[in-house]
Amino acid sequence: QVQLVESGGGLVQAGGSLRLSCAASGRTFNLYTMGWFRQAPGKEREFVCAISWSTGSTYYADSVKGRFTMSRNNAKNTVYLQMNSLKPEDTATYYCAATSRPIATQPSDYDYWGQGTQVTVSS
Repeated sequence: QVQLVESGGGLVQAGGSLRLSCAASGRTFNLYTMGWFRQAPGKEREFVCAISWSTGSTYYADSVKGRFTMSRNNAKNTVYLQMNSLKPEDTATYYCAATSRPIATQPSDYDYWGQGTQVTVSS
């Protein structure tokens, strides 16, 4: 089993920044990709970005490209999501996820999920 714990959410004004963290523990050796998803009330969970543990390659949704940056620290089994130029439409619960598959963008491709952390952007 793999456990994922997110942190770093909060309330920020539009144009501000936040950094989310996701620490993985347990049987992490066979994980290939870590992803961030978000879900706003009444909406489906949507892909934000993903990173390969081994190569550091990243992939972003168009809606966050140029504003969000995902990175990883292999020694700490932790991934980060730096969110800049935040907009009210970024308001959602953000979830960290892990999978043994290569870069994937669908929630169904991910095997493990964190509990989520709330991000609220005020206008």
